[in-house]
Amino acid sequence: MANLLNRISEELAAIVARVRPSLVQIRHGPAGSPRGAAAGTIWHPEGLIVTNAHVVAGPRGRADVPLEVVLADGRTLPARILAQDASLDLAALRVSAHGLPAIPLADSRRLRPGELVLSLGFPWGVTGGATVGVVIGTGSELPELAHSGREWVAASLHLRPGHSGGPMLDSRGRLVGLNTLMNGPEVGVAVPVHVAVAFLKTHLGRSPAVPPPALV
Repeated sequence: MANLLNRISEELAAIVARVRPSLVQIRHGPAGSPRGAAAGTIWHPEGLIVTNAHVVAGPRGRADVPLEVVLADGRTLPARILAQDASLDLAALRVSAHGLPAIPLADSRRLRPGELVLSLGFPWGVTGGATVGVVIGTGSELPELAHSGREWVAASLHLRPGHSGGPMLDSRGRLVGLNTLMNGPEVGVAVPVHVAVAFLKTHLGRSPAVPPPALV
């Protein structure tokens, strides 16, 4: 039993180490505090980043505050909002960078209750903070969640301020969702990745510069 737990622990740590370069920090303005920063997920190597709409809304909802993205290698780049949808809590950003490490996508519609998931972000400013749990449920029929009719992934993991916009991963390190909210202290909720794919297709079309990766 101990050997099994050790193997699982090592595999989870390896997934986190592999995916962390695809996690970015999003700040509002040059003086943005790391402690108050949220997360974003590299979607395409040519500078496309996906996060939550509430992350890009700015302090107290101000839209005039410039956004900065801090990459895992320490580079700080200005970011431009390409699209956002508050009803889905999704936003797409562009930074001027090339060869960024995007995360492979899984089909979030195939997630089952009990499957292991991990979430990364910047909880309270901690770089690449990870949390792990199991899927509680998916879809739009999750009665404890508000905003009925939206699709969700709910999991028994501890999302905290700063996790928003970061990746939720399956046990193979593939992207299954984007962290979006806490539902009490024990339930973390993500926007499923297939919803993000549809969002990008709707708002960015089929531009060859920003093709969403295929689900695998």
